[in-house]
Amino acid sequence: MMMALGMFVFSLPTLAYQALRRSTDWRHASNSRMGAAPGYQFVGRGEDSTTLSGVLIPEIAGSAGALALLRRMADTGKAYILVDGSGTVYGPHIIDKIDEDHSEFFFNGQSQRVDFSISLKSVSDDQARTLLDDLKLPIGRMDSSILDWSL
Repeated sequence: MMMALGMFVFSLPTLAYQALRRSTDWRHASNSRMGAAPGYQFVGRGEDSTTLSGVLIPEIAGSAGALALLRRMADTGKAYILVDGSGTVYGPHIIDKIDEDHSEFFFNGQSQRVDFSISLKSVSDDQARTLLDDLKLPIGRMDSSILDWSL
C-alpha cells in the first residue's frame, strides 16, 4: 500500500502515483503603517493540499475503474482520512479535483495510457466532524495501541 484515502488504497493493482506534492499555507494579515514597512500579524494556518499524479496503464498496472471510483467518492462531498503506507495520518481530506489525459488508444477507443492528477484538500476538524458523521468513526482515544482518533 502506498497510501489510502478512506477505503480506497493506492497501489499497483488499483492506481499507483509517481509523484506526491504537498503544499501548506500560513496566513499573515498585513497592516499598513505610516513611514514604515507594513506590519504583519500571524492569523493562523491556511490551506493544506496534496496532489497525487502519475500514469495509469491498465495493461501493465492499475485498474481502469479506479479513477471512476475516486470520482464517485468526490461526488459524495465527504471527507476521507488520508494515511500513507508508513502509517502517517494526514487527517481528513476532500477530493477537490481530478484531471485525466487519455492517449494511446485501441481500435475501439479505449485508452492504453491515462495521465492523472488528483488534488486533495485538508479540512478543518469541525468541518470533518460534519462530513464524517455518517461513517460513525470512534471519537477520542481508543487504546494505547491506536493513534489518537480525535478529529
